[in-house]
Amino acid sequence: MRFIRKLMIGLAALAALPLAAQGPVPAPTAKPSEAAAATAPAASSPPVALDAADLEAWMDGYLPYALERARIPGAVVVVVRGGETILQKGYGFADVAKRAPVLPETTLFRPGSVSKLLTWTAVMQQVEAGKIDLDKDVNAYLDFKIPPFDGKPITMRNIMTHTAGFEESVRHLISSDPKAAMALKQQMPLALPQRVFAPGTTPAYSNYATALAGYIVERVSGEPFDTYIENHIFTPLGMDHSTFRQPLPARLAPHMAKGYPDVTQKPRPFEIVIPAPAGSLSASGADMGKFMIAHLNDGAGLMKPETARMMHDFKAPGVGPLNSMALGFYEQWVNGRRAIAHGGDTVWFHSYLWLFPDSDIGIYVSMNSAGAAGDAGAVRSALFHKFADRYLPGGDEGGSVDAQTARDHAQLMVGNYVSSRGSFTNFLSVLGLLGQASISLTEDGKISFPALDGLGAGARDWVEVEPFVWRDRGTGERLAAEVKDGRVVRFSVDAGSPFMVFMPAPAGVNAAWLNPALIAALLIVLLAAFAWPVRALVRRSFKAEFALAGPARPAYRLSRIFAWLVLAAVAGWIGLIAAFSADIGSIGGPLDWLIHLLRVLTPVAAFGLLATAGWHLWLTIKDKRRWTMKLGAVLLILAALVLVWVTIAFNLYGFSMVY
Repeated sequence: MRFIRKLMIGLAALAALPLAAQGPVPAPTAKPSEAAAATAPAASSPPVALDAADLEAWMDGYLPYALERARIPGAVVVVVRGGETILQKGYGFADVAKRAPVLPETTLFRPGSVSKLLTWTAVMQQVEAGKIDLDKDVNAYLDFKIPPFDGKPITMRNIMTHTAGFEESVRHLISSDPKAAMALKQQMPLALPQRVFAPGTTPAYSNYATALAGYIVERVSGEPFDTYIENHIFTPLGMDHSTFRQPLPARLAPHMAKGYPDVTQKPRPFEIVIPAPAGSLSASGADMGKFMIAHLNDGAGLMKPETARMMHDFKAPGVGPLNSMALGFYEQWVNGRRAIAHGGDTVWFHSYLWLFPDSDIGIYVSMNSAGAAGDAGAVRSALFHKFADRYLPGGDEGGSVDAQTARDHAQLMVGNYVSSRGSFTNFLSVLGLLGQASISLTEDGKISFPALDGLGAGARDWVEVEPFVWRDRGTGERLAAEVKDGRVVRFSVDAGSPFMVFMPAPAGVNAAWLNPALIAALLIVLLAAFAWPVRALVRRSFKAEFALAGPARPAYRLSRIFAWLVLAAVAGWIGLIAAFSADIGSIGGPLDWLIHLLRVLTPVAAFGLLATAGWHLWLTIKDKRRWTMKLGAVLLILAALVLVWVTIAFNLYGFSMVY
């Protein structure tokens, strides 16, 4: 049992890492630190004037305690309004060993996928210049071809709203090896993932697609991407302590904050984000403030006001009334106010940027650790909500449905779901089996679904406020579903809806039955494998003869040999996961040999076990062996059938290295 438990824990770890590497992914759902629960005025309180003295006092009361409780070494926070900076301040340490403080003017943090906002800004500059058409097939701008899906091409609008339809791609994502950096011209055709959704239909966050947009900027502008950003964004805005280049330029390297697992551990190497336009930015807090000010002022210094408004005001189709994508930015509604935002997570740095265009306010926070319990997500979510409650209070409209309708709708939602952001055609699709979302019912008949923003320590209290729209009483977060012909088609929540939806798990890969079946199958194989040598030792001790003779003997032995091969394959996957957990970059080259080996060994072991277990069963029936041997043979065949199904359904075979 411990063996199976380790397998599940390891695979779950592999599921988490690629998603945390680049992008605004849901924060851990484990109970956040007490820091995340720091109190502030309720949303119904009168607003407090946003001035430097009050803001600094409030931030000093919240953030140092939050960082300490979460064991995060350091952070930088910037708040701007209109054309001025209200607060830019560092907290804690950029380098713990040297006790070097965070300096907001010069200390560099890694904003992760907040970097995408600069890439999208570059795209809109080229739209304004007439060199990119948002609704044209992007193949017109490329030197390789992206095949159509259902006869439909990808457009830049699809890319900017995360509806290009690509599956998740992690092989060329992030590494601690400086040699992993790769030119976009080489990377884009090499890392092209499969398309699994028709363009414009299904939000599915894609780092690859963003890097593709950066490559298109490079091609249509005639400038390398890094150089383009320097010439057309950094220089016009005076962002002197910012770069997309990896490794860092010599003049900026001394200013780089260290990244940590938590404050008690040693710093980790500088991360190489391989799809650079998706997340390789290193920037000071002050520079990010300049970027926010430019966008709050209708793109001043970057683009025409009408171009900025096109970018900010676009609303992509989504699930019901939930947050939606603008062009690159995504919505985050709070207290009835619309913010446009982007989050970002590398392995060690965790950041968020919010703009309130109607209030002329921007907020940016970046931390150099996830914290001891992954609480960085909770800290930044609480910062956003409590800031809004204090300085931008308001109310969300209520509503309700009758009790019987609420019970019926809740019952309809019960089941397992797969995320649109995931792998579907390669071996990493097995992570979808272990990470399926599940909606169940509470004792009083309400839906039960965990938080995705890490904000609250308590369970969500989902109340249906209109048909198939629920609101959490504690945070105001909404969950909504699309229902057709009496069946749930998909649902999402505010924290993930702009770039991710949940779809009902197909019966063949539904974890509700398949996970228990897989655990049982592995237990049966484990017992069969270990029973073979144990029985041999017992026979030797009592000088007993082996009961099987003729063809039955090799059939039995071969079935046990393949059982051991199954266990070897499982051990190999665990080893891969352990190595990947220690260094996310190891999956993109150093461990290719192990991936190839496992994708040969796994189908050989599974199909070999099925064939030899079937042979063994046939001979036990033919030779009229006792019922216990027949039962054991039947159970082994059933276990083999489960393993064969998992091998096929989750693509644990083949030779393609695009994943």
